[in-house]
Amino acid sequence: MSDQPDKPFLQLVVCAAGVAAYVGRLISAAQERHWDVGVVATPQGLGFLDADPCHGKTYVFRGQGAARTGGHQGAKLADVARRAEVSTGTVSNVLNHPDRVTEDKRVRVEQAIADLGFVRGGVVPEHAAHWRRNGFATWLFTPAVSGWYPKKAPQEARPVPLLGEPWPGVPARGRGASNRADACWLPIAKGLTPHGLRHTHRTVMEDLGTEKVLMDQRMGHIDGSVSARYAHVTPGMRKRLMIGLTEQWEAALDARLAMSPASPVRVLDSLLLARRMIRW
Repeated sequence: MSDQPDKPFLQLVVCAAGVAAYVGRLISAAQERHWDVGVVATPQGLGFLDADPCHGKTYVFRGQGAARTGGHQGAKLADVARRAEVSTGTVSNVLNHPDRVTEDKRVRVEQAIADLGFVRGGVVPEHAAHWRRNGFATWLFTPAVSGWYPKKAPQEARPVPLLGEPWPGVPARGRGASNRADACWLPIAKGLTPHGLRHTHRTVMEDLGTEKVLMDQRMGHIDGSVSARYAHVTPGMRKRLMIGLTEQWEAALDARLAMSPASPVRVLDSLLLARRMIRW
């Protein structure tokens, strides 16, 4: 932030489903006008940004756990045995006591290991495809969309206690928070959940004609079918999806601009202003 209190500040929020192709131009245009620029990005959105225009200061929310795979990562010992047409004991012997196995079986097992990409002891787990649903939903997502903290023992569901200034309010924390509150939030989309957004994103991709292999990758799903083994994500697929998502993002901003050219919510106001700069 600048030491000058009146200096304009452009805040950009970039997420997986809202990456605009003109983000770089927005930053450049703002800096040409001597504005300060800040960027908040999800891990998916971070891949589309260059931190240099923002002086290397990029803050990313990471609320993901490790992907749940039942304790197994990739091919298992049984998969190798099945492919090599031997017992799991034979595979174990090839790994630990190769001298106890005939040459023919050892070669078949080694070939199966290479074909399946088997890694002894597993591999480092990847991030889960979605945010942790417990803390993220309880303390961030649900209060933001409904204005209420959800029921969580021993407490019942309750409105988020707010200090009304600065707009749009700051949640009051600690002992006696409800007594210090002087405002509350009205619901924006009551009933919306993080998992519900995943359903929405999948539906959007279907509507855009996105290839199944790319949809599965973005959703964190694994397709075990034979046909999926020969399907691969290409740069062209990603580009078409990016174009489609960008068009929807711009259309949403234009629809909001038609309602009002500004917003008392600082982040939204910055996005609307940036869109006006691009259009006019």
